[in-house]
Amino acid sequence: MDLVELLERPEAKTLQFKHDLSSPDGALKAIVAFADTAGGTLLVGVEDGSGHVRGVAATLDVEERLANLISDNIAPRLVPEIEVLPWRRTQVVAVPVHPSPSRPHSLKREGEETGVHVRVGSTDRRIDRELIGELRRSGRGESFDEQPMPELDSEALDLRAASESLAGHRKLVRRDLATLRLMPGHQGRKMPTVGGVLLFGRDRRRHFPDASIEAGRFGGRDKSRIIDRTEIRSLPAHAIEEAIAFVEKHSLHGAEIGKMHRRERWSFPPVAVREAVLNAVAHADCAQRGAPIRVSIFDDRLEVENPGLLPFGLTVEDLPRGVSKLRNRVIGRVFHEPGLVEQWGSGVQRMATACRDMGLAPPRFEEIATRFRVTLDTERIGRPALDPTDSANVETLAKGRGLPTSGIAQAIGLTPRATRTRLVGSGLLREVGTGPQDPKRRYFRTE
Repeated sequence: MDLVELLERPEAKTLQFKHDLSSPDGALKAIVAFADTAGGTLLVGVEDGSGHVRGVAATLDVEERLANLISDNIAPRLVPEIEVLPWRRTQVVAVPVHPSPSRPHSLKREGEETGVHVRVGSTDRRIDRELIGELRRSGRGESFDEQPMPELDSEALDLRAASESLAGHRKLVRRDLATLRLMPGHQGRKMPTVGGVLLFGRDRRRHFPDASIEAGRFGGRDKSRIIDRTEIRSLPAHAIEEAIAFVEKHSLHGAEIGKMHRRERWSFPPVAVREAVLNAVAHADCAQRGAPIRVSIFDDRLEVENPGLLPFGLTVEDLPRGVSKLRNRVIGRVFHEPGLVEQWGSGVQRMATACRDMGLAPPRFEEIATRFRVTLDTERIGRPALDPTDSANVETLAKGRGLPTSGIAQAIGLTPRATRTRLVGSGLLREVGTGPQDPKRRYFRTE
């Protein structure tokens, strides 16, 4: 273990400093939270906040005390490694903790239902029953949206809506309901899963009243002045398109006047907006009550927020590297069929590329309380990227009255997805149609 590398980092989701064990509760909560969330390292002998190394006297005694504290106070039992690391004329005690397959762990004196802690940023947070359930499912390798709903029968799903959502990609037949885990067999009869009801339930709002997207445009940089707002209650695939349309409605920031042309300048890259909204729906923790997805537009940024922390085992630092873990497997399977998603983990990288190509800062990712937030800033930090190929492609499209999907490959040699990522995503083209699956959609130069 590299102590220098650890000390160069601030306290965060996977790192906690403690100057000593005079009050061991904080150390024990951190260890429980590391085991329950994404792992981490506790350093004893380093001041909280400042990172100043005080060191530990009688390291063998501290090591033995830590081992006893962990054994006596945490259930199920944890047996982490404890290391003594030299630092100049003193030493530091390190406790590396791995994500535990036996989670949730808890502090014995607080009990199984109130002593469970997770790591949010650099703090340890006691969690409620819904998140404890998520931890248990994660430990068993299950997802909430795969759970059956035995109180419902096969009539609970709108099969026509399901067929229409997959039209052009798969002709939905009865056996597909089991393959996609929309309505598998359970205890000798057919019944829908949570994911099936969320996606295509006839009465989904009664069972999941918070399965909606709240979208708002606010004046300024906070929520004190509301300009426009809407609550989107459509089925998820349609709700995504409606939320994106709301953002596009409010995202025209101004215009750039060139020597020959006037070009509209969009605040947010459409590709980044789409990925942020899509990921919010696909990764929302639907077990949380009173927690809809929220899309908030401010003068200087867009925030897309969904209920649920990152899936346990992941950190914010993992996301730009393409590391991903799907929370809702049923929703993920269905979204994959029509190409709403192609490869999990690549969406964050597409968002970052789209922002960079528009000259914007990279997207920001945060865990706040029990929610996850993506922020896209509007302030430009560089010049938009436009290579000669893209410039020629834009000029080709500008000569006509818009090209349909079939005309894209012929005119500019790109697939529709590549067009959307490179040109629509950079704000150079706009897409007119009902959505990415609309065969009649056309592309126009944004001018």
